[in-house]
Amino acid sequence: MKIAVLSPVAWRTPPRHYGPWEQIASNIAEGMIALGEDVTLFATGDSITSGKLQSICATGYEEDRSQDAKVLECLHISNLMERADEFDIIHNNFDFLPLTYSRLIKTPIITTIHGFSSQRIVPVYKKYNSTSHYVSISNSDRSPELDYLATVYNGLGVADFEFNDMPDDYLLYFGRIHPDKGTAEAIEIAVKTKKRLLIAGIIQDANYYREKVEPFLNEQIQFIGEAGPEKRNELLGKALALLHPISFNEPFGMSVAEAMLCGTPVIAFNKGSMPELINDGKTGFLVTNIDEAVDAVNNLSGIKRKDCRTWAESKFSKEKMVGDYWELYQKILYKA
Repeated sequence: MKIAVLSPVAWRTPPRHYGPWEQIASNIAEGMIALGEDVTLFATGDSITSGKLQSICATGYEEDRSQDAKVLECLHISNLMERADEFDIIHNNFDFLPLTYSRLIKTPIITTIHGFSSQRIVPVYKKYNSTSHYVSISNSDRSPELDYLATVYNGLGVADFEFNDMPDDYLLYFGRIHPDKGTAEAIEIAVKTKKRLLIAGIIQDANYYREKVEPFLNEQIQFIGEAGPEKRNELLGKALALLHPISFNEPFGMSVAEAMLCGTPVIAFNKGSMPELINDGKTGFLVTNIDEAVDAVNNLSGIKRKDCRTWAESKFSKEKMVGDYWELYQKILYKA
């Protein structure tokens, strides 16, 4: 089977730091190659793959801001679509824009919807609903206006995450510094529990960082910036727990699965996909406010870290994700 995997061109695939869509596109591509399939990854020129690589830019537009994002996106998507007949199937990990080509080519497109940036993009998905194949990354992140082929949870390389049963005595916030992700709430939880908090991630909202994060930094609350794969594993594995006090309906939450693969329980606000990711009381706690999160921190001794690892392996491995997608490819191509 000849497969084209379309990744975004904001960041390298796989990403150096941030880039969840790029990470999943990479995991799909490499997983399919491991199954013996012929895969071409459409991504930035500095991307890494054991398959074939097609690119129209050397680096992503988030890593080289001299480039125009829309221009790169147009060139990138058209580069694949003009060669569509070379492939049996196209796996779109690049949102709604590629769908506008779908009725102009014969090659079927399967689209993983990695979340809706707003309801304003739904009309594009609706237009191509009858001729497209949509996959959600959680049952919670589905539009009632669309038809779905399946839900496939994001899958991670289990071997990339080292299990640690002897954590240090600190809490971790790992993600974008943005109101949606609850950095300020994580700080409040740490202050109330008198626990050390490490904050890792990219600053996506500079005003929020200056007003809600920076004034509270001290020996107890530390911001350590971006964390690549090696640092990420160390931070997640040694944490007493990951704090994930989100204020939006998150479609998935990569850091939640990553933490549990390291054996680290997660304390998350009960929104979006969190009930699907966290086995409440077994691999962490689903809470509704800061006070409940504080109680959860005090009850962490009741969580077995091995249970976190076992749960995450069974649900969020790259192998399971790739196997699920391979079955969907068969269903699309052979009406199995």
